[in-house]
Amino acid sequence: MFQWPVRVYYEDTDSGGVVYYANYMKFMERARTEWLRSYGVEQDVLAQLHGVIFAVRSISLEYLRPARFNDLLQVSVQLTEKGAASMKFLQQVVATSSSRPRDEAISDQSDVLSGTNQDQNNVLCSGEVRIACLNAATLRPCRIPGQLLTEIVCVN
Repeated sequence: MFQWPVRVYYEDTDSGGVVYYANYMKFMERARTEWLRSYGVEQDVLAQLHGVIFAVRSISLEYLRPARFNDLLQVSVQLTEKGAASMKFLQQVVATSSSRPRDEAISDQSDVLSGTNQDQNNVLCSGEVRIACLNAATLRPCRIPGQLLTEIVCVN
């Protein structure tokens, strides 16, 4: 399972200091982009060399607890299905520490990267995301490039 750390900035929150619901989708998008990068795949290069792009086909989210300004989060990416032209992911946004007064210690960043501080009770948002591979010119579904699909199949 791939994990990506995120810190909640003021711009991510509403007037009450709570993360705006749509920003969880942004956090998940960034984590999937970094997941691809972990395979050495840049989406702009994928479009240029193979003429394909990835787009969200469907998303289902459950908001369980709020994240707040300055929280450290961890966003996971787990590939659960892979087809010739689509992929399905389970993603979770987990609180690894919360905003605290300056005199209290905040969880070490190494905990965030290693996932050692992850607890099911800290899941803030959970979702399933289906991604479609599209022809960049026509925006019609097409096959995922073979080399990328092979790398994904070998690892997951």
